[in-house]
Amino acid sequence: RFVTYDARIFSFREKDWTVSLTTVEGRERFELAIGNYQRGMLAGSNPKSATLVQRKDGSYYIQICVEKNPPKQQDTDRVIGVDLGRTDIAHTSEGDNWNGQQLNRVRDHYSKLRAALQRKASKGTRSSRRRCRELLQRLSGKERRFQTWVNHRISKVIVSRAKATNSAIALEDLTGIRERVNQQPRSKAERRRANSWAFYQLRQFLEYKALRAGVALILVPPAYTSQTCHRCLHIHPDPAQSYRSGKKFKCGHCGWEGDADLNGANVIALLGAAVNQPRGSWLACQLQGYRKPALYCEAVRVG
Repeated sequence: RFVTYDARIFSFREKDWTVSLTTVEGRERFELAIGNYQRGMLAGSNPKSATLVQRKDGSYYIQICVEKNPPKQQDTDRVIGVDLGRTDIAHTSEGDNWNGQQLNRVRDHYSKLRAALQRKASKGTRSSRRRCRELLQRLSGKERRFQTWVNHRISKVIVSRAKATNSAIALEDLTGIRERVNQQPRSKAERRRANSWAFYQLRQFLEYKALRAGVALILVPPAYTSQTCHRCLHIHPDPAQSYRSGKKFKCGHCGWEGDADLNGANVIALLGAAVNQPRGSWLACQLQGYRKPALYCEAVRVG
């Protein structure tokens, strides 16, 4: 349960770190039990709204809305490309990567627990069915919180690296990817893993962290990013084939060989640089000796 407060019925006082709220019994003032991080966010601010939340255990929390102007985005010619996936959750053009094996193990573990509880609920008594529903809800919360923690950790490192190196961040615009992937024939387990892939949450975390840090974030089209060699901009002459094979990429034109996600991240960085730098709005790749403008930078700059 929650109650939303505006400036008429809520106020914050910094000198003693208290809030004043209008209740059914009149105006009451409460001391905030907060840490140094929250004090730093509230210091010098004049919040106009808040939400009072009652937890299931009966405790109360107040969520105070603080408005701050983001810093000016830093001007830079450097771009860090980030390739998102499920084998590697994220791989940057600088070589940093986060493997998704642990995340997949946790998801598979919770999936087996849910299946066992659902079987038990279908055959049990009324009280056991109620207990199973409660456990299923708790498992869902644990899995969601673990995924959120992973995405927060990854996005924090990427944005911190971009700020430290005075770089922008380029991401693929993966809008609608679930619908496209689900059209392909796959096993039930692969379908479940794809549908639980929280890439959009990671993108949201990157967007707001980059905005707070003054780092530019650019969304680029995903077409051909995994098939193009970042060194010579060639793609395979046969549309039914690719230089990429699983996690390996070997260019048949210039001979570059390495991690496929690293190559994709570098291509994304090139696309982002074409947007971020005033040298043109497109990037052409080469196919079998002639130039084919396959990689158009119809990108979006966020922030």
